[in-house]
Amino acid sequence: MKKIKCGDEVIILTGKDKGKIATVKQFENADQVLIQGVNIVKKHVKPDPNKGVIGGIIGFEKPIHISNVAIYNASTKKADRIGFRISDDNKKIRYYKSTGEPVTSK
Repeated sequence: MKKIKCGDEVIILTGKDKGKIATVKQFENADQVLIQGVNIVKKHVKPDPNKGVIGGIIGFEKPIHISNVAIYNASTKKADRIGFRISDDNKKIRYYKSTGEPVTSK
C-alpha cells in the first residue's frame, strides 16, 4: 500500500536535509525514494578519454528511505499522514488525516 507517489510534495524528517520540502522523482524499490534536489552526494571520477568522460567531482542524488519522508500538507504547512477512502463512484482516493482534504499530486 503506497501512500506516497511520484510527484507528491514531501518534507524530509531526518538527516542533513531535514526540513526541506521537495518533490518525489521516482522510487528505487519498495522502500527507497529519490527526491529532487535532496541528498546530493559528491563522487570523484577519473577521466577516461576512450569513453569521453571528463574527470572531476560530480554531484548526484541518492535515494533515501521512505520512513525519513512525510507528505507535506500545504494548507497546514506541516507534515501529515495519509488515509484512504472510497469515493461515491467507487474510486480509492487519498486524503490528509488531519484535515480530511483529498491529496492532490502535481
